[in-house]
Amino acid sequence: MSRADKLALLLSLLAVLAAYLVTTQVFESMPHIEDEMAYVWQAEVLAEGHLTTPSPPHPKSFLVPFVVDLDGQRFSKYPLGWPALLAAGVALGVRGLVNPLLAGLAVWLTYLLGKRVFSEAVGLLAAFLTLISPFFLMLSGSLLSHSFGLVLSAAFALTWLDSFCPEQEPPSPRRAWLAAVVAGLLLGLLAHTRPLTAVGVALPFAVHGLYLLVKGNGNTRWRVLTTGAITLALALLLFAWQYALTGDALTNPYTLWWTYDKVGFGEGYGRYGHSLTLAWSNLKVSLRAGVSDLFGWAKLSWLFLPFGLWAIRRDRLGWLLSSVFFSLVLVHLAYWIGSWLFGPRYYFEGLYSLTLLTAAGIAWLAGWPLKRGDEWPRPERRRKVRPLLVTALVTLLVASNLLLYLPTRLVSMHGLYGIERAQLVPFQTPEAQALTPALIIVHPDPWTDYGGLLELQNATLDSPFIFAISRRGDNAALAALYADAGRAVYHYYPDEPGRFYISPRTTP
Repeated sequence: MSRADKLALLLSLLAVLAAYLVTTQVFESMPHIEDEMAYVWQAEVLAEGHLTTPSPPHPKSFLVPFVVDLDGQRFSKYPLGWPALLAAGVALGVRGLVNPLLAGLAVWLTYLLGKRVFSEAVGLLAAFLTLISPFFLMLSGSLLSHSFGLVLSAAFALTWLDSFCPEQEPPSPRRAWLAAVVAGLLLGLLAHTRPLTAVGVALPFAVHGLYLLVKGNGNTRWRVLTTGAITLALALLLFAWQYALTGDALTNPYTLWWTYDKVGFGEGYGRYGHSLTLAWSNLKVSLRAGVSDLFGWAKLSWLFLPFGLWAIRRDRLGWLLSSVFFSLVLVHLAYWIGSWLFGPRYYFEGLYSLTLLTAAGIAWLAGWPLKRGDEWPRPERRRKVRPLLVTALVTLLVASNLLLYLPTRLVSMHGLYGIERAQLVPFQTPEAQALTPALIIVHPDPWTDYGGLLELQNATLDSPFIFAISRRGDNAALAALYADAGRAVYHYYPDEPGRFYISPRTTP
């Protein structure tokens, strides 16, 4: 390994550590938003070797967000890609390590892309910018699917370059074919993780593939077709998954939770219909969140992007990688809602586009090696003003993020929606444990007072505590049913932690 490779490996290990600290200290290794709760539930079911579970009695009382009941079976609306990987973490008892490990791999892949297309200096700088990005750390510390998506996206881009843009001429036929096959597998897996994201990632490479079909030789054309065929074959398995869940290959499980949760424009797409005006509004809200979260430079995270675009103006591969982010922005215009809570997370799988562009812009401004083979400035040139000014500016911006923006942003995410481990403490005392097995009917205000407690309950509803959300018309029947099954039944009011009522409390 070169010195730059070793530094990149160190940055990757630091990314694992940083993401793990965010997982444990900021998010307390708990799901906080509906998507995370559904992913965890689905991972637990898959870890047991099942795709679905039987619906519980009074299923609306056992609410799990984005988990659907249909024809006596309960299943998540999400595709299998990320929950299957998370299930491995669940089975091994290391659920909270899965995304941090992926974070380290994402930093390493970013370095490899920068080294491959630009130079080791650009790759290292892009890897470092990724590591310190609040956007990156928040999502890497969560239980969302985006870190896996970023790894698949970056690995796909790297294998595509290996197959169709080799560093050596002529390329090794075996390596070129292997890279083409792996590229198809990675993109197909991304389709089973975040389907619309897979379309956005694929679009620039599809354009490049069409160019190769016209201009390439016979061997290149066959490799392009092979990559496309593998991707398409895997993506089509989504219909088999939909059939296994719903009995209809064309029924999207997303629409079983919200009938309007579809991609497209017009009535029936989105809660109030979707239009280009709403798409533009969503885009502005999403980018407004990202303009600071990207690197934590107040509202200046875009500062070096124009210089990066200028630096790569004649670089075909640079444009190919850089276009992934903009392609994701384009395809997500067709989705009815934007993203801002964790930053513009729908575009996260194109993060390497922005870090590489920023790194290229900094390198160009400072006179550092932009392309492999470029030399570092000679000692007498280092005394010139521009490199010193660029270095000082970047150092100041990085310090402002690490000392001011990043800590504040992470603190703002702690206890998101009121969910934190303190909610679980009343159920972990010896007195509470003595009540098990028990059904706890929770009277929440807001509903996250109930949602946070799902961390103590497994998907098969045979854990010591199981939790039902209070539904006045179902509570009595539910209590009788579970009392007959041998569970104690208690009513719980989060405003009185640690107190368990045998019957609903009366209002004074």
